[in-house]
Amino acid sequence: MSLNTETPRRGLRAKPRGRELDPAELERLRALLGDERQRPELRRHDLLIEHLHVMQDDRGHLPLPALRALAAYMKLPMAAVYETATFYAHFDVIHDDQAPPPALTLRVCDSLSCQIAGAEALKAELEAGTDPEAIRVLRAPCMGRCDNAPVVEVGHRHIGRANAEAVLAAAAAGETDPEPIEWQRLEAYRAAGGYRLLQSCRDGEVGVEALMTELEQAGLRGLGGAGFPTFRKWAFVRQEPAPRYCVINGDEGEPGTFKDRHYLEHAPHRFLEGALVSAWAIDAEALYIYLRDEYPGVHTVLREAIAELERSGLATPGYIVLRRGAGAYICGEESALIESLEGKPGKPRHRPPFVAQSGLFNRPTLVNNVETVYWIPLIHERGAEWFAAQGRHGRKGLRSFSVSGRVRKPGVHLAPAGITLRELIDEFCGGMAEGHRLMAYLPGGASGGILPADKADIPLDFDTLQPHGCFIGSAAVIVLSDKDDLRSVATNLLAFFADESCGQCTPCRVGCDKMLGLLEREQWDADALQRLARLMMDASICGLGQAAPNPVLGLLKDFRGQLAAQNVTIKG
Repeated sequence: MSLNTETPRRGLRAKPRGRELDPAELERLRALLGDERQRPELRRHDLLIEHLHVMQDDRGHLPLPALRALAAYMKLPMAAVYETATFYAHFDVIHDDQAPPPALTLRVCDSLSCQIAGAEALKAELEAGTDPEAIRVLRAPCMGRCDNAPVVEVGHRHIGRANAEAVLAAAAAGETDPEPIEWQRLEAYRAAGGYRLLQSCRDGEVGVEALMTELEQAGLRGLGGAGFPTFRKWAFVRQEPAPRYCVINGDEGEPGTFKDRHYLEHAPHRFLEGALVSAWAIDAEALYIYLRDEYPGVHTVLREAIAELERSGLATPGYIVLRRGAGAYICGEESALIESLEGKPGKPRHRPPFVAQSGLFNRPTLVNNVETVYWIPLIHERGAEWFAAQGRHGRKGLRSFSVSGRVRKPGVHLAPAGITLRELIDEFCGGMAEGHRLMAYLPGGASGGILPADKADIPLDFDTLQPHGCFIGSAAVIVLSDKDDLRSVATNLLAFFADESCGQCTPCRVGCDKMLGLLEREQWDADALQRLARLMMDASICGLGQAAPNPVLGLLKDFRGQLAAQNVTIKG
């Protein structure tokens, strides 16, 4: 007996699964980006976000047929393109059954400094005064202009100390491009001694070890938040095998922070010299600069400054790679930033390995903050002793404080490390704003915790605030007064973290939403909030989920009397 094991042959599929590729969309893409058949390098995965930016700039949104064309263009799965495009807030993905957005978008910053300056009422006024068919009004997280709160972005132009009349006038006049920035050009910077350190390094007159010793003696630490000694980070990366990469983190999305923008606008070549020296110190294959998308004017400045360096011969064409973020706070975390540079959603990596061992393209990578490298040429020029001698109350160095909120003179204030808040307000900020009395302050932005007025004499520096449940981070100081509502402060901060969580880990993704819900209740359950905070701090993958509870814990610890006076009852 024999069995016939043959099975009828199924018909071949005439078309691949999924929606059909529109040839017209593919040709439009080739006209926009270049012909990938002639230039295969355009298919590199790390260019995905850059391509999405060009497409978004071209038509103001990203329809699904265009994303299908991009997937074919780059030979990537549509799922990978779609996941990346929908991860970032600045990409408008439009599905087949959706209408494109209006031609103009007004984005109203609703982070804490703008909220206390009246952003909510301003947004409502703009919504009432515009035609939703022609202009859409959206809320947006911190735009890095907290000293000019409230802030509205009209297209790509930012209006500070905004009111509805000024915003609508700019919209009506079509003033949607970034305002031009006056900056120090290469010729002027070199005439003042600029790039002397870089040339000395390349000529062998300054050695890596000597420069690292100089930075160690100066006490220069990472000024993006972590405060890790700069010389030590260099040493860790240098001991790893080549090729290595250098990455500059210019994604300062922490609410209250705007110091990096200040330095990039005023002294881009000093920053670039420090960045190139850092790349030289680790013998980097390339130097990548990741700049947040909320700084379009700075993007133009850096692009032109890099072109000046290439024309002068100080930088090999293509060695400095400038990349734009796309609206994701989480990309300030160094491993999430590297994921974004590789063209992927900015989700933090599990560690180890650390990025110093396996970072960009899985190679050893040095990641430094903008302000950190800005100081390197100045420290070498003036001496380590000069920088270290600037501190106060036993601390060393200088700090660039981004101050916003209820003070007379908000802005970037360069002050001695270790200065107290009271000294900072009195000596640099012109005192409290008229009619306001100090009630509280955030020493390190949204994630740095919150302290009461009776703790305004603590030195502001790395390692001085931890005993009080806070940290200085990037020195983003938000000053609150007796006229501010603490429940609104807490819900604003947690709403920000809930929006910005990348969603990768449950403690952060669910925890931020759950904590926000608990804060919105009429009565706060202190035990539930503290248990949830502990779980988030212990189990979240990265600093977002770990630090999000800090302001809530600070309020429960130091502000019960003020909360009760503002009709917030606390159980437990």
